[in-house]
Amino acid sequence: MAKSTTGYRCTECGWQTPKWTGRCGECQAWGTVEETTVPRLVRAGIRAAGYGSPGAATGAGRLGGGPVSTAAMPIGKVDAAQAAARSTGMDELDRVLGGGLVRGAVLLLAGEPGVGKSTLLLEAGALAAAEGPVLYVTGEESAAQVRLRADRIGAVHENLYLAAETDLDAIMSHVGSVGPRLLIIDSVQTIAAADVDGVPGGVTQLREVAAALTAVAKDRAMATILVGHVTKDGTVAGPRTLEHLVDVVLHFEGDRHSRLRMVRAVKNRYGPTDEVGCFDLGEYGLIGLADPSGLFLSRHREPVSGTCVTVTLEGRRPLLAEVQALVGQSVLEVPRRVTSGLDSSRVGMVLAVLQRRADVKIGKSDVYAATVGGVRLTEPSVDLAVALALASSVGNLSIPQGVIAVGEVGLAGEVRNVAGVPRRIAEAERMGFRRAIVPAGGAAGTAGGSAMEVIEVEDVRDAIRAALRD
Repeated sequence: MAKSTTGYRCTECGWQTPKWTGRCGECQAWGTVEETTVPRLVRAGIRAAGYGSPGAATGAGRLGGGPVSTAAMPIGKVDAAQAAARSTGMDELDRVLGGGLVRGAVLLLAGEPGVGKSTLLLEAGALAAAEGPVLYVTGEESAAQVRLRADRIGAVHENLYLAAETDLDAIMSHVGSVGPRLLIIDSVQTIAAADVDGVPGGVTQLREVAAALTAVAKDRAMATILVGHVTKDGTVAGPRTLEHLVDVVLHFEGDRHSRLRMVRAVKNRYGPTDEVGCFDLGEYGLIGLADPSGLFLSRHREPVSGTCVTVTLEGRRPLLAEVQALVGQSVLEVPRRVTSGLDSSRVGMVLAVLQRRADVKIGKSDVYAATVGGVRLTEPSVDLAVALALASSVGNLSIPQGVIAVGEVGLAGEVRNVAGVPRRIAEAERMGFRRAIVPAGGAAGTAGGSAMEVIEVEDVRDAIRAALRD
């Protein structure tokens, strides 16, 4: 027997509580907890149905169980070929997915507005249409608007079907008539179920729509991609259950002033979660970048003071990036500290270490530090390159070409080891660099016979001497 009880639910993330609170205990948002009616099952009714007591006469029929969809079998006899990944036709996307799309898998692609989510999926849909029907459902644009974009990026295929719908029942009808091997929903926040309370994009609607689409994807063994909006702090909008329902969660990232776009896997039941795919967003769509390091390096005929190259790890992928620094005498009472593409707090820490531990006279100078190509470097391994670029600018001495620096700088001036140093050195050597400054003990495991000169340093003083020598 079902009864109803009064509870409270957060309209942002779906968190429930029996008592009202001014602040959500899950997402910490203020003023989002509202009263709602929550149905619950009475324990006496459950026992009467026969699930709680084997000897209950009224539940004898329930103890026998209900119909099953497939018979249970030993795990060794399950055909794993049905879950084999099939290529999307985009190598960089396949890299992140672990080989491609799996039949019946549900993916959630999230990203900021204008980053290129629709363009990516339209291209992927056109490539996948070469092997079977693909249904692209747009809830934010008209069919004519999507067609214009498809013409511009060359994503028109006879097996790519387009529908402009926001009703869940209408989408299910399209799925039944087209029978697609791939379903793309752009975006899930715009879809509404007629028999569910709430507005499109609300917690209740989003949960029910995602559950229904997941169920039909599993039933038809149809790969499904859901586009999701993000909040202002970069997290997926909606309840956390949305991320639990899907099999793969991808984040599409990129600065709107840069052409570089990156796809990261946050959750992946079929592949790694430490891979990243790189794309170049141009006028005619997205182009996969198998070797994007060249985007983050500037070209100088002669060495320039205040620049240093480092190798950062994006997932398991090493990427070369250049750090630039400019230190000049300030005419202000409080000197400027301006950063772009770097963590300002870590740059401030490196400045303090240089002044106190390495006698680099920065004093009341203006300091500007930035990266090349719009890339954002946040991992601690960039500290040493930042320190060398700053020291180079202060002394007006250029670091010779062909030098890279990798390492974390501690407050005592020591250079700490970081993960993946041999892999970083190998990538730098492949790109033509011939000298690497790394933490002491970090080069262990580097391949023998390498032409790379590896200099191991213990503190930032030694690193500056090694970098500025002829």
